[in-house]
Amino acid sequence: MKKIFGYIILTLAAFSCKKDNYEAPSSTLSGHLTYQGVPVNVSSKDVSFELWEPGWGKSGAITVAVNQDGSYSALLFNGNYKLIIPPSQGPFRSITDAETKTDTTLLTINGNMDMDIEVMPYYMIRDAKLELSGTTAVSSSCRLEKIITDVNARDVETVFLYLNQTTFVDATNYIARSSLAGSDITDPANVHLSVNIPDVISGNGTTGDQDYVYARIGVKISGVEDLLFSEVQQINIK
Repeated sequence: MKKIFGYIILTLAAFSCKKDNYEAPSSTLSGHLTYQGVPVNVSSKDVSFELWEPGWGKSGAITVAVNQDGSYSALLFNGNYKLIIPPSQGPFRSITDAETKTDTTLLTINGNMDMDIEVMPYYMIRDAKLELSGTTAVSSSCRLEKIITDVNARDVETVFLYLNQTTFVDATNYIARSSLAGSDITDPANVHLSVNIPDVISGNGTTGDQDYVYARIGVKISGVEDLLFSEVQQINIK
């Protein structure tokens, strides 16, 4: 009995060592979410897509987070994958894949791969301009281009101008913001907002020692959780 027990232990140990010696994933899939080659800017880490690897039983999806500039990167094993963007993700709609005729894209990973993922945004923020206004405010202007105009079209609920001390700027990362209701926009091609720079940044308060601020425009689309954004811009204030 002791010999049998010892044999089982050695077998399990050998299996454990073999399992631990599996190579780590070494291939990188990277790129951007884009519309006609232009990155779609979103909130940091709030938007993601899924990669499913067939043949692994009931294993779950690999969730890949999208950065605020629309970029993404995933470290993967070589193999075949299915790429799916869940319907609740992002200020956009998925585009039907030409091969699968669905919203699923088939991928074969064999080494590093750069691939942009084309999506159909409800709107695009065009010609965004952000600049210092006087010495105590940041002003912005942009053109809102409505991309989806069929039965899936949606209205603009609110446009925001966000400021933050760091390069992460969105609806949960800001120190100041202003807003404009979509119903108050008279000309989507000429949208203006301004926001006062907080004392903590401008130096009017006791702790103000930063001579720049980061800003960007955000658009909340009716019935869509995730906002669409312009690129982050640094505004020098001193």
